[in-house]
Amino acid sequence: MTISLEEEHKKEIEEQLKTNKIDWDSVVKVSTAHYVFPALYCNLKRVGFLHYLPIELVEYMKHITDLNRDRNEQIIAQAKEINTLLLDNNITPIFLKGTGNLLEGLYEDVAERMVGDIDFIFSKEEYPKAIKILTKNKYSKVHDITYDLPMFKHYPRLQKEHRIAAVEIHKEMLLEKYADEFNYSVIRETALKIDNITVMSYSNQLCLSIIAKQVNDNGIHFKNIALRNAYDVFLLSKKTTAKNAFDNYKKLYNPLNCFLATCYETFGKSASLTYKETPETKAYLTTFYSYLTNESLRKKDHRKTERNLFIKSRLGVLYQSIVKKEHRNWLLKRITDKKWQQEKLIQLGLKKSKPNS
Repeated sequence: MTISLEEEHKKEIEEQLKTNKIDWDSVVKVSTAHYVFPALYCNLKRVGFLHYLPIELVEYMKHITDLNRDRNEQIIAQAKEINTLLLDNNITPIFLKGTGNLLEGLYEDVAERMVGDIDFIFSKEEYPKAIKILTKNKYSKVHDITYDLPMFKHYPRLQKEHRIAAVEIHKEMLLEKYADEFNYSVIRETALKIDNITVMSYSNQLCLSIIAKQVNDNGIHFKNIALRNAYDVFLLSKKTTAKNAFDNYKKLYNPLNCFLATCYETFGKSASLTYKETPETKAYLTTFYSYLTNESLRKKDHRKTERNLFIKSRLGVLYQSIVKKEHRNWLLKRITDKKWQQEKLIQLGLKKSKPNS
């Protein structure tokens, strides 16, 4: 993943490839699970290493990468279309995550990044206006439900016929606990404008690449790594000083610094990924490596973590329903929904599901 930009890593990988002892099935399994299969192909191709791979694998990698390139080119076109629409209505979206990276030109080949939705953020004042504009322009909810959980971060996903990607309209990027440290006001101050498209600064992009995994997806609790996010962090570390990117944060500092530490270890101790060593990073990496070498321990701890997070999330919903009227109304609608009741009875084994006709 780093061989295009790290000469020493390139030499080390070529020596391994020359042995012809690579377990390519495992490489495919891991790279596809982490959504970096096209990025792996692009890096191997750029340095001329594809001849070391089985011919069938190269053909398959090329096929998947070509499909992803086509998809991303359509996503870029759709994002530019949305950008023009919103600018014409006097509001400016700041594009986030993978789509923002594509629009700013982070990747040498747009096929490298596998992208899901088109994410962008607005001020709280512009947020409802953006929803109204996109809805008026034939964007509709992906899930056809009559009521929504009050969303703290973003509006329910929207889609449009003949457009390849769903969109998420954000007013926040983080869980409520951390939103006061990393929000629209913070990123707006240093946002970049490229060809009339607004994206975050490189340091803020790096932070969000970590936040998406480490905070929003609870990576800090599981102590694992997401290679797609880590690869973005690596590329962004070539454009900004990674270890200083989160100096201004208090609550976020440790989760971000710990993920950077795993990137440093995973990507061969690249100098651009240098992190600030702390007792927390030392303990984090110890657990990270123990999970890599002891699968039974990892599974046991992860099951416990998942259970605890599930309970915590449900208690959070109950608490929000007590203190916030909109959450209370949602909960009442939810528990009185007969379809939802039937689904829960089936899940609990108190009722059998109907066979497919």
